[in-house]
Amino acid sequence: MALDDTRRGAARMRDVARVAQVSTMTVSRALMDPGKVSPEVRARVAEAVAAVGYVPNKVAGSLSSSRSKVIGLVVPSIENSLFASTIQGISDVLRRHDHQLMIADSGYSAEAEEAAIRAFLEQRVAGLILHDTTHTPDAVSMIRRSGVPVVENGTLTPEPLDMVVSYSNHDASRAMTQHLARLGYQRIAFVSLPASANQRSRDRQRGYKAALEELGHGFDPRLMLEMPPGLASGAEALLRLMEGGGHPDAIFFAGDVLAMGASLECARRGWPVPGKVAIAAFDNFDLLGHLVPPVTTLKLPRLEIGRRSAEVLLDRIQGRSSAAISVDLRFEIIHRGST
Repeated sequence: MALDDTRRGAARMRDVARVAQVSTMTVSRALMDPGKVSPEVRARVAEAVAAVGYVPNKVAGSLSSSRSKVIGLVVPSIENSLFASTIQGISDVLRRHDHQLMIADSGYSAEAEEAAIRAFLEQRVAGLILHDTTHTPDAVSMIRRSGVPVVENGTLTPEPLDMVVSYSNHDASRAMTQHLARLGYQRIAFVSLPASANQRSRDRQRGYKAALEELGHGFDPRLMLEMPPGLASGAEALLRLMEGGGHPDAIFFAGDVLAMGASLECARRGWPVPGKVAIAAFDNFDLLGHLVPPVTTLKLPRLEIGRRSAEVLLDRIQGRSSAAISVDLRFEIIHRGST
């Protein structure tokens, strides 16, 4: 459910004091200098904090209701260059509006994302931008209790926490699979990153399967792999598919680095592309256009996703908008020589 105007406001120190049946000064001491209160009082305060969802304010000298001009952003990896354009778009807009960006890396872990969200809320950020759309129950509870506006932008989830700005990974994967079929390929394989903790990978897998069903192509489990990120994984996926009995005539890699690894392995072995097997990718990484042959891929509006995420968040923070917002920025197929 989206956040709405009827949600509870952020829990205050006085709420903790009321539940713990102590003074607000005692709550403050228990949280900031626990050695000055008894173990019994510390335990009562800790239970009350959990009960009311209070997030201690660690910004010295500020009131519990204050908000900064800092936006907290959580991305799965700061090493992955694919997030750079989105971060740049966010930063450009925030800078023009006198806001600053603070970034945390979740390492593709929902628990690490929860810890980052907690830290941001303790710093009284004005808003949150979350790349992932799958969160722990505790993270969701913290966000709802805080009243802080949130934008998710990793995929166009149908049930955002609050606002979402993205494209549909499902629809993009479906469209590329259909594009390959229109080119005459019949045995289309699919390779993605592990899907267990990655909503984007799950959506891309579902899009691939949906396209096969619409095309009347039966799903062959020999033609779908999950691989860890990296060039070597792309090369390994290529060999496993070509030698695994599924006889693919095209491989759709739901990740550009995987596709590059496969393309380089084809070149190393002297396998013609697309003569022996066609290769398609997902994210339009710049190097794909310079391989021989250049690789067919999907162009995603990553810079615009960043800009629009910041714009809708600032609109909410500054009172120009109160409605739940879903912005679909779509995608584009870039056809090249690899298919």
